[in-house]
Amino acid sequence: MRNVTIDSVTDAVVSSLGRHGPIGERQREIMTALLKHLHGFCRDVKLQHHEFIEACQFLARAGKTCDDKRQEFILLGDILGVEVLVDMLSNPIDGNESESTVLGPFYRENPPVLPKGASTAQKSFEGEETVLVEGYVRDTDGQPLAAATIDIWEDAPNGLYENHDPNQPEYNLRGRFETDENGHFALRAVRPVPYPIPDNATAGELIRYMGHHPNRPGHLHFILAKDGYRTLVSQVFDADSPWLDEDAVFAVKNSLVTKFEPGRPGDNTDLYVHFDFILRHQAQSAALAAE
Repeated sequence: MRNVTIDSVTDAVVSSLGRHGPIGERQREIMTALLKHLHGFCRDVKLQHHEFIEACQFLARAGKTCDDKRQEFILLGDILGVEVLVDMLSNPIDGNESESTVLGPFYRENPPVLPKGASTAQKSFEGEETVLVEGYVRDTDGQPLAAATIDIWEDAPNGLYENHDPNQPEYNLRGRFETDENGHFALRAVRPVPYPIPDNATAGELIRYMGHHPNRPGHLHFILAKDGYRTLVSQVFDADSPWLDEDAVFAVKNSLVTKFEPGRPGDNTDLYVHFDFILRHQAQSAALAAE
């Protein structure tokens, strides 16, 4: 089409899909919807050229911010509620299985493998509260899942994850544990504290543009995995933490909020948390996806 207009340009771009090279049906579905929504957005707000250039420059700055310790685009997706939406679309809940929530930008692969009951803390902080975290991992029929792996990570009492704090040891407050024959797990850590997500680059620009705040409630991150079961990426939130109702990344779900109780005799920690997880068999996941 040689003479595109405001009314015809969207159809012109959509009709070009696959014209000079093969594309899959899913590619066509994604690109068609993206183009229609993107063009519709531009029309709705009557986007001006200087705003388009500013957006391009913003994305360029975001790309320059990314490195092996910070994934700025995941952070932007979090602030916009996109990651939590994609997570819910990717992991619909069926029955009594545990709810998932966002992975976030601070996960590190291959954390140290630790024995049951060990502590993830390699450094002490003034004012910290130690916590024993335990629970059971079961399937949707209530059967215990032995040898399920559990990755856990959290921020330190200063509000920083170790990969954003040069004063913390490598992999501080991170670990990988395994359930026993009864599906039981136990570990020691510290009480997670509320913290602001990094807002010193484009994430901060976006938060301020939205008139929002950068704060997250205190939470523990978990990844649970076992062959034959759907991997669960989730978080457990401190019921007494501020920002539960105003999480900067919209990731809080009622089923993931729990009380940090006073430590019991013999725990050797200030606090105690019991939280169970239920994993769905992968065959159920595949059947749901096929429906």
